[in-house]
Parts: sequence; structure tokens; C-alpha cells
Amino acid sequence: MDFKDTLKNFIDRLEMLKDTVQTEEATKMSLIVPFFQLLGYDVFNPVEFCPEYTADVGIKKGEKVDYAILIKNEPVILIEAKSANRKLDKHGSQLFRYFVTTSARFAILTNGIVYKFYTDLEETNKMDKEPFLEINLLNLKDSQISQLAKFKKENLNIADILDSASLLKYNNLFKSYIEQQFQNPADEMVKLFLQPIYKGAKTQTVIEKFRPIVKKAFHDYANELLNEKLQSAINSTSITGTVEPGSLTTEDEWSAFSLIKNILKDTLDINKVTYKCTESYIAVLYDNNSRKWICRLILKNTFKVLILPDENKKETRYSLSSIDEIRNYSEQLVEICGRYLHPTSVVPREILYTKWGTYEMPSPYHVDLTRGPRKDLKHIRL
Repeated sequence: MDFKDTLKNFIDRLEMLKDTVQTEEATKMSLIVPFFQLLGYDVFNPVEFCPEYTADVGIKKGEKVDYAILIKNEPVILIEAKSANRKLDKHGSQLFRYFVTTSARFAILTNGIVYKFYTDLEETNKMDKEPFLEINLLNLKDSQISQLAKFKKENLNIADILDSASLLKYNNLFKSYIEQQFQNPADEMVKLFLQPIYKGAKTQTVIEKFRPIVKKAFHDYANELLNEKLQSAINSTSITGTVEPGSLTTEDEWSAFSLIKNILKDTLDINKVTYKCTESYIAVLYDNNSRKWICRLILKNTFKVLILPDENKKETRYSLSSIDEIRNYSEQLVEICGRYLHPTSVVPREILYTKWGTYEMPSPYHVDLTRGPRKDLKHIRL
């Protein structure tokens, strides 16, 4: 059973238990500890998953955080637990104090249903006020599963998570702000749209007059854009390969690209690993060369596909249930890059030159008086 299926079973169990769990201790034992067990941690080994971890704060001694995940006796992740029937909005300050006094790189605030993931993007060793990732298990998106999989014990890579943390954090903040403006455009937003259109004074009366118009324009544009995308998807029946300038735009796309670079970091200079977006797939390239493609990715809401080339650039497709499954093809990805780093050209000792092409000399050689290309010999390029 893969991680996605295991997680789904856990969420089904969570649905049944959430209304019966009324205390913090019950939440820990029924929801939180089993969740980290699902991520692969030995929750009964205090050297790895330590309950009541001491995190002295200034003159306060004996301060304890609910759990700490340790690597080589050093805390990497701090976990502050709250009761399932409490919201998490007001509990960040306590975890903030713990984070400053330890060497932990991540902190998680959870009530067993919602998990907020923090790090120190803005100031070293000082926990950010906003999480870079927030997951509600009762409203889990496919793109979040791949992010969650990064915290599995077998996958935990601090550098990889930090690489994507900044993007995730600000992407989520921007989306939240855009959603707020869609629902109720702020005065500054209305003024911004009025600036090139309305030449009169932008008084509060004028702003109030245009606010519903701006809101309607937002929604109309979003609906039209969605309809265009749907129509395009309906009309598209195959991969055209036509390249359009573009950037990675979704969490899945950035997660996949980041994961591939992490897999290849010991094989080549990852600064030479680039991408190119086409109408239907993302090509991951070596040295920005379209002929040296490492893999192609098709990442849709309904399906995900990894495409790998063989020595002759023949495609092999692999269906993915989550972005994290790309790890299963690490050896193939490394092998593909090896072909670009160390190209080999096996030239036969004897070559048959003809006006129709160059071929390996057969052994024994026999004369063929038929005009045209030799179909019985292996064609080679020099």
C-alpha cells in the first residue's frame, strides 16, 4: 500500500474519532502519535521520537515541548500538541519560545486535524510567524500529500524541504490575499484599478461605487479563464510538444522539480538542471538542451505521469499516485544523466561506406547488388 492509500485510511479513522476526542492527552494518543507513526517514526523510541523534550527558555528551566524528533541526539522537528476541539490560532507563541532555544529546523503546531509547519526563513533560529505549510487532514489536497511525504522518516531531507519552504509560504500567502480581494476588494485595490481608468478624484464615495464593479470583474475574468482552460483541455487530445515560454506555477510542479534536483545533486551540477514548459508537459533538461532531456512530467489533478528516455530517446511512461513516487526512479534518473555526462560512441573496427549511408561491416561480408539503403545491416552515425 502506497503512502497516499495509507494516509486515506488514516483520515477515514480520523473522521470517526475526531468528535470523541475531548482532551489534549486523548488527542496525542489517538491522533497525533499514530500520525507520526504513519510517517515512519518509531514513536516508542525516545532516542528518535522524544516525548516531553526539555527546551529551557532563558531563566525558565524545565520547559518541555510535547514531542521532538531527533537525529543523532539533536532535535530536528519540535511538535506542540493541542486538543482536537481547540483552534490553533493562539498557541504559536509557546512553540516560538521553544524553537529559539534549540537547534531544531522545523516546528509543527497541531491539534491532530490541522498541522502547521514552521521554519526560520525570515531570521535564522527565529521561528517565522506564518507557517510555510498548513494542512487540514479533513480537507487534504493532492499537492499537499507530496509535501507531507517529505516529512516521512525515509525521505526527510532538510535542505530539500527548506528549498521549497519559501515558495510554499509566500505562494500560500499570496493566494490567501488574492482570495480576500476576490471576496471584498480593499480600498487600495480599488484605487489601483481606478488609476488608469478613472480620471476624477478617488474619494471614498467613488471607491464604494466601484468596489462591487471590481469584485464582479474579478469573478467574471476568473470564470472566463476557467472556461478557456476547460475548452482547451477538451480540444487537446495528444501531446503536441509545442514549446510555450512559461514557468512552474503549481506546488506539484515545484515539488517535482525540486525533488529531481535533489536526487541528482550528487551526480551533476544541479545548476545545469533546468526546465521547459510545453502545452502538455514539463521537460526537465540538462544544460538547457532540449535534446538532453532527463525526464518529462505530466502533472494533472486527475493523473500524474513520469516519462523517461532510453538510450535512443524512446519514451517509457510511469504512472504516479504522488509526486514522492519519483524517488522510486532515482536510479534511472541518475543513469540518464550519466549518459549526458559521459557519452560513449562505440565505433566498429570496420565500416561500410555507401552513398545511401554508413553501416557496420558484416562478418562475413557478402556483396548485395540491390540498389538503395542496406536494410540487412545496422546503420551508424559518425
